Amino acid sequence: MPKQTSSNTIGPFFHHIMTPEEHGLKGIVDNHLAKKKAKGKHIRVEGRILDGEGKPLRAAMLEIWQANANGRYNSAADDRADVKLDKSFSGFGRVSAGEKGKFVFETIKPGSVPGTGNAPQAPHINLTLFSAALHSHLYTRLYFSDEVDANDIDPVLSHIDEGRRETLIAKRRKTNDGVVYKFDIRLSGDGETVFFDV
Repeated sequence: MPKQTSSNTIGPFFHHIMTPEEHGLKGIVDNHLAKKKAKGKHIRVEGRILDGEGKPLRAAMLEIWQANANGRYNSAADDRADVKLDKSFSGFGRVSAGEKGKFVFETIKPGSVPGTGNAPQAPHINLTLFSAALHSHLYTRLYFSDEVDANDIDPVLSHIDEGRRETLIAKRRKTNDGVVYKFDIRLSGDGETVFFDV
């Protein structure tokens, strides 16, 4: 069986194509995953993408993929007819990090989805990081600090060293504009984010 070909350095990005809204153009996806009518708790996620020295990583982009509030992905692969889709929620988006490595996206808090052997997974958001500084894209997950019980039994988190789990937990805070989750991604060094092989 043929193996995957080796990766090349990613970039340069054609920002006006990959994240056109940031350039005043209309695109297919952006950093607003949920329409106003989308069911569920509307939230904002904000954070920074940092290198090993804690400096902002510029020329970086995140792809976002998540289940809806009912815990179903908007994908043909998720064919559970007993779990409703939401026409106002795509579950997919993109956001680029600015000059200071900052990103923001608006979405809804996802529901729990079944994992291997139907074990319940804690609500989470899948993130793929692309950057000119990387030879290949990186995969990680964002979990929520206010889902303590669900996080404790999540089959993915339970396989991660306890001292590193915190790198996947977004911290919740209430603001005048609603609920915000703070989540930084660090490529290496102290507090390096856990990344996954897919």
